[in-house]
Amino acid sequence: MSSETILILGGGGKTGRRVAERLMAKGKQVRLASRSTTPAFDWTDPSSWAAALEGVDAAYVSYQPDLAVPGAVDAIRQLSKLAVEKGLKHLVLLSGRGEDEALAAEDVLKASGASYTIIRASWFFQNFSESFMIDDIRTGELVLPVGEVREPFVDAEDIADIAVAALTRLGHVGRTYEVTGPRLMTFRQAINEIGQQTGRGMRYKAVPADAYATMLEEAKVPGDYIWLLTYLFTTVLDGRNESLTDGVFQALGRPPRDFSDYVRETAATGIWEDLK
Repeated sequence: MSSETILILGGGGKTGRRVAERLMAKGKQVRLASRSTTPAFDWTDPSSWAAALEGVDAAYVSYQPDLAVPGAVDAIRQLSKLAVEKGLKHLVLLSGRGEDEALAAEDVLKASGASYTIIRASWFFQNFSESFMIDDIRTGELVLPVGEVREPFVDAEDIADIAVAALTRLGHVGRTYEVTGPRLMTFRQAINEIGQQTGRGMRYKAVPADAYATMLEEAKVPGDYIWLLTYLFTTVLDGRNESLTDGVFQALGRPPRDFSDYVRETAATGIWEDLK
């Protein structure tokens, strides 16, 4: 058992949960911190941060809801400074590929003097099964404001493996891993694969951004979340990420998982079945 304590910010999220599970399986002492834990951690209340960082040796940092939102860069700046003051040995930051605000957050982390590893990730496979898209997929039609832009979707399992390696092994300090899956895919192609694996006739429909926002408003989605989704779909998914990287191989010495493997394993859980 290690005497070091590793803090997980975003421990209930797609990557944070997986990072925590892996660390605990290795016998590491893990502290999950959120608004509901003791001590609590609230990104909107910096006065709550010091207690959460007390006695911690390293941290995995996943900003909620996304580094693109106003105030995120300043929050990372303040957190990084506090981490240095508290004597944390290492920070692993989950960043977003193609987001200017995420790049700014990376810069303030680097400038803080903290030991760091940055994981700059493309869109997760798990957005199709553990996020807002799942309800539409279950109905048989996914509607998004994205045309035939190709995205190098990446597996959250790969991200978690990299984070754990950076938190527990030598050789990752000062590294920025830009991670993608092994191939470029449109949302239509992704939905077709899910449909083929599940045996369901699934469809993909691209709509204008304003029409999508109206749909979300009618569904009573909070305005700030509508803004974030619209921003991500119309800015990050404008074609700027239509390229592959070898970040997973750099970090782990193996290729990234393929979308087909994820679809096969996820379909077997029945999560995409029509719930009507």
